[in-house]
Amino acid sequence: MTFEYAPAPESRSIVSIKPKYGHFINGSFVAGKKHFPTINPATEEILSHIALGGASDVDKAVMAAQKAYTKTWSKLSGEERGKYLYRIARILQERAREFAVLETLDNGKPIRETRDIDIPLVAAHFFYHAGWADKLDYAGLGHNPKSYGVAGQIIPWNFPLLMLAWKVAPALATGNTVVLKPAETTSLTALLFAEVCQQAELPDGVVNIVTGDGSTGSAIVNHPGIHKIAFTGSTEVGKKIARAIASTDKKATLELGGKGANIVFDDAPVDETVEGIVNGIFFNQGHVCCAGSRLIVQESIAEEIIEKLKVRMAKIRVGDPLDKNTDLGAINSKEQLIKIKELSAIGDAEGAERWSPQCNLSNKGFWFAPTIFTGVTQANRIAQEEIFGPVLSVLTFRTPQEAMDKANNTPFGLSAGIWSEKGSRIFWASQHLKAGVIWANTFNKFDPASPFGGYKESGWGREGGKHGLAAYLKNGKETGAK
Repeated sequence: MTFEYAPAPESRSIVSIKPKYGHFINGSFVAGKKHFPTINPATEEILSHIALGGASDVDKAVMAAQKAYTKTWSKLSGEERGKYLYRIARILQERAREFAVLETLDNGKPIRETRDIDIPLVAAHFFYHAGWADKLDYAGLGHNPKSYGVAGQIIPWNFPLLMLAWKVAPALATGNTVVLKPAETTSLTALLFAEVCQQAELPDGVVNIVTGDGSTGSAIVNHPGIHKIAFTGSTEVGKKIARAIASTDKKATLELGGKGANIVFDDAPVDETVEGIVNGIFFNQGHVCCAGSRLIVQESIAEEIIEKLKVRMAKIRVGDPLDKNTDLGAINSKEQLIKIKELSAIGDAEGAERWSPQCNLSNKGFWFAPTIFTGVTQANRIAQEEIFGPVLSVLTFRTPQEAMDKANNTPFGLSAGIWSEKGSRIFWASQHLKAGVIWANTFNKFDPASPFGGYKESGWGREGGKHGLAAYLKNGKETGAK
């Protein structure tokens, strides 16, 4: 007998979306000259129109941030700055349901992810960094560490509000002010966060939000009044940023692409491992830069793992992201869906075997069924390139060293997972993996106190923890912003 879940949709009524938004500069919303639509990827409904920021908008935001830094924020004690961060964190908790619904509408990810993972982590980051604000002198970050001044921050569409928290919270805790650009397709929760800044009575100009496209981000990167760049996004854009600031004294944190390996040894707990694989790639729609999009499994148990994985995948519920029962929502944009389809077609052409469970996908919106490719080799593009969708490539290995060689054989080095009951094997593997984040018998677990970042083409620097604070501080012998 098969049982189906009755629909359990979250109400949209808690969210009030304006028909048009401007930029948030110097504590107020200001009108934009040009606008573009932001849509619900599950239905293609136009949710609102977002201002397209230009160089003049960025210039106004930087001037406001510089004034706030010089006259207000840099003069406050760490204790006083921390009070503002605590206030923001509490407001985020109070308005958590509102943020979760808006994030799901604008991004397409399931409400259970935004409600249970994203928004609680956002508040946790502000609480965590609030606690650091008055302790910087005692954190081993150098004698009398100083802020840079104005930080330019550019965030992606996959975790819109969480990526904002990863960047804004440490910047404010360390005494910097901010000019932030959210992703073109997911600006709404950043604009709602601007209202939280007003509600928390954050001094005008400390946080400024300029919406727009790549040209807006370029204007931020190249503005002479910005002294620190923090970017999360594609490796291609990260390289452009690195080239743009190479001849300047700007500092940068770049969190870029990944092709995470989930390595399963023959002594792994099979059922737990299968659930971890699903959680690592499908429940987040493969939209996490550290998603476990490569399954590297020991040959002796590969058949068992793949068969159980197919059984589990057949139970993934694909559908309305606002339904509390949904496991897999919509792809964020038409452009991203096209990329996923193109790389999957390349997987077919290269000889890999594709399998997906039967799914009733809506004709409206941007959808892609959870998919696995078996018979994949290291030469296949689906094993080397970041797909950023619910697509898993399966490779096999015979010896532990072969597993390490395959895991490290990509241009990226962001994340990896190790599945084994032997602690000695886990420690051995972690010493041989070239990845910035390694999980053992789990995947995609985050904590504000744990630094996150990668090697090779996965970026520069770390976010989170004490390491993330250091990225926003310079030597104590220097004073103020340059």
